[in-house]
Amino acid sequence: MFRITNSNILLISLNTDIPAMDIGEFTRIMEALAPPDLAEEWDDGKIGLVVEGVENLDHICCALDATIATVGKAVSEGADMLVVHHTPLWTPVTAFRGSIAALLRRAVASGMNIYVLHTNYDHAPGGVNDILAGLLDLKDARPLSLGVVGECRLGLQEIADRLCCPLRAWGSPRLPGMLAVVGGSGFSPDLIAEAAEESADSLLSAELRHSVARGSPIPLVEATHYALEAPAMKALAQKMGWAYIEDPPLLHTWIPKSSGAC
Repeated sequence: MFRITNSNILLISLNTDIPAMDIGEFTRIMEALAPPDLAEEWDDGKIGLVVEGVENLDHICCALDATIATVGKAVSEGADMLVVHHTPLWTPVTAFRGSIAALLRRAVASGMNIYVLHTNYDHAPGGVNDILAGLLDLKDARPLSLGVVGECRLGLQEIADRLCCPLRAWGSPRLPGMLAVVGGSGFSPDLIAEAAEESADSLLSAELRHSVARGSPIPLVEATHYALEAPAMKALAQKMGWAYIEDPPLLHTWIPKSSGAC
């Protein structure tokens, strides 16, 4: 079922009539799906159960981010658990104010748990990067230290259509061709160099910095962070019979009328 709310949050309700389980059983299932030891070292303490609520789980929702909007929607739907990719608590917390205070008040008051699958789900078989590779029909895909590389038979317009987001390119991407993909923020110089060494003609990721683009040995294609990682959370929700809460960023793009003066 699809339902649009006044807050422009789209709730995709799947088979949410799943057997109740306790938090211990749920955690065992999640850790089998995305083992914690696959997470990056800097993710220590930021994955797993980050907000503790009720012990027994009857209704589970899923989203990419734990935001005021997604937490509010999950609470209004009676969720006992919200599973997200990005923790709401990135850095050591010394005070709860503003949006994070509002988010936590809503979750804690309702007894809703928040569980995070982040870089452990990025690296897991069938996780973020494997789902992304499947969405783009990469052939003979093989893993990188983060992400995958394989033969992509799609052009840029087809990739934009598959991801449902605008793309920006640095250089002239050779597509169709060998494409490296990294879900989320994957434009580090080390990952770019690794992709080039693995014969990638181009790299697709998000959040490209000017200085990094200048020094890249291969063309870079930038999508939104949301578009690259939300497909994996939607796939997880569908697999588990959870309700997925869609909360994409609102994007507007202005293009110069004439390139003559640019």
